Amino acid sequence: MAGIKMWWKDNWECFEQRHPKLAKWVYQIFYFFVFSMGVTVFQYLIFTLMPHLLGKGLAGTEFMWPQVHMHLFGVDFDWSLLGYEVLRDRATGEALIGGGLGYFISYETGSFLAQCINFPLQRNITFKSKGNPVYQAMWYFIAWVVISLICNGFNNLWMPIAQQYVTPAIYNLLVTLITGGVSMIIFFFVFKIIFPEGESEKKEYKQEVRAEGAEREQRVLYNRGDKR
Repeated sequence: MAGIKMWWKDNWECFEQRHPKLAKWVYQIFYFFVFSMGVTVFQYLIFTLMPHLLGKGLAGTEFMWPQVHMHLFGVDFDWSLLGYEVLRDRATGEALIGGGLGYFISYETGSFLAQCINFPLQRNITFKSKGNPVYQAMWYFIAWVVISLICNGFNNLWMPIAQQYVTPAIYNLLVTLITGGVSMIIFFFVFKIIFPEGESEKKEYKQEVRAEGAEREQRVLYNRGDKR
């Protein structure tokens, strides 16, 4: 195992020296994918388990904004940017777990917690950012809100149709994969903007300039002392 690790390390360092820009992209894409897949699994567990914990009371509570009635592929449903329709048993009309306010709370909670895990991993390991964390977190939060609205609007076009044909487990898997896939692609380029290249180099340059200035000031003070 140690031999394989050393072989990989030597070959990667050689590749990094020959193709520094390409190596940086490969490194960033690899870790971005690994961390994104990890939080996607986390989201799936929240989407699947939390609605059951919240119970049928919230699952049977409708929360949708705005409500736009639509008819696609033989299915009537209300489209919205926020919230989900209440799922009901076709035979009894009883509310089912997996829709309504309960699923909306589960979806937003899972997505938010996933981003709280994802942000520090991507910032510190994938992109090795040295920028202002408060500023970056603010823009990350804004991006998450916008992307969530886009994903919610898109999901609410196909989810009511999928609910008629697949089981809740498959339904949650589809929501996770489609939402996670779209978010992952968008977030990669968002991260490239939030965590720009050359941050560490700029910081090192400023430190060098300050050090040179302090050294010059010491020399001036020393020369003045000699003259006295």
